[in-house]
Amino acid sequence: MNILVINCGSSSVKYQFINPDTEVVKAQGIAEKIGEETSLFTYKTDAIQMKKVEMDIPNHETAIDLIIKHLTDDEKGVIKDVNEIDAVGHRLVHAGEHYSGAVKINQNVVDVMKECISLAPLHNPANIKGIEAMQNILPNVPQCGLFDTAFHQTMPPKAYLYAIPYELYRENKIRRYGFHGTSHLYVAQQAAEYLKKDINKLKMITCHIGNGASITAIENGKSVDTSMGFTPLEGLVMGTRCGDIDPAIPIHMIQQMGYSVQEVNTILNKKSGILGLSEISNDMRTIETEIIKNNNPAALRGLEVYAYKIRKYVGAYMAAMNGVDVIIFTGGVGENMPILRKMVLENMENLGIVLNEKENDQFKGGILNLTGEKSNVMILKVPTNEELMIAKETEKLLIS
Repeated sequence: MNILVINCGSSSVKYQFINPDTEVVKAQGIAEKIGEETSLFTYKTDAIQMKKVEMDIPNHETAIDLIIKHLTDDEKGVIKDVNEIDAVGHRLVHAGEHYSGAVKINQNVVDVMKECISLAPLHNPANIKGIEAMQNILPNVPQCGLFDTAFHQTMPPKAYLYAIPYELYRENKIRRYGFHGTSHLYVAQQAAEYLKKDINKLKMITCHIGNGASITAIENGKSVDTSMGFTPLEGLVMGTRCGDIDPAIPIHMIQQMGYSVQEVNTILNKKSGILGLSEISNDMRTIETEIIKNNNPAALRGLEVYAYKIRKYVGAYMAAMNGVDVIIFTGGVGENMPILRKMVLENMENLGIVLNEKENDQFKGGILNLTGEKSNVMILKVPTNEELMIAKETEKLLIS
């Protein structure tokens, strides 16, 4: 089976053409700066490595049409015609409380996404554009989707409710939703398979650490708590996002310091996090270089706060589940920054957590076992693959 997985952002369309059975990515790339004066397009297969090509891509439908034409091109393509596309799998962001798993996309799903635009104003409109464009271009090909929030729908009320007037939840659905669900579920399944254990009998803490970051407590295969909340701003310190702060701070900034609502929103989402703390960069590779090569105190200050917040959540989720069997690091930073993993887990012997520092310093592909000899808790690095997860869930829907 061939699944075209697409991830539509407000001005981009990322794509992978995957066989979910063999897990082979036949083609992949991105259309970006959609609607701008000069757009960019990339296309990659085993035989072709196309660099970014400047072209005019006025909208998402043009971008998707461009992707289809490259997949079926006589010279560059990997299939003869569109009939070899068995389904389309979408990475979707927000459906409120409506879905807890992958869905076959129909008008009801689109209507739900429209209802939830206020909860994800940047993501849902772009996702809808992708769905509608694909319906126009490939009207006979089934479309499926997996929402970032879906995996976290198993959280109990004690985990997802805020201590604000209950009517705000009842009438306006203000609650904690969580994000990165597809990644958290994928790495948890991969870890259970690697350990040859039943995921339904494990307590796991999955740390998806990238420019956006979240951590999830998974008990018996279900999400029971997660760090992101009503929006992706809550929780861990991130590249440019502040994570948990006193909710009175934005009020103080507006009332006492003269900031506008939009200025506060920009500061908390785009100028905070590791960028705001270090005053250097939101790129953790730069931060790591500044610490290792230059012993830069500003970079170290940022990383210490960044790691400490992850560490606190690990401890909290161990308490919430009465222990943990496996701690997993994933995401661009979680997979590729040994110094961060060490800072998060050092001096946790009393909790039964001991990192194998020698293995932690290795840069190897695939799953890496970082468990120290005296550790009672398994520690793993597991590469995430949300696109493959979406492809596999799409296939399951079609054959069920």
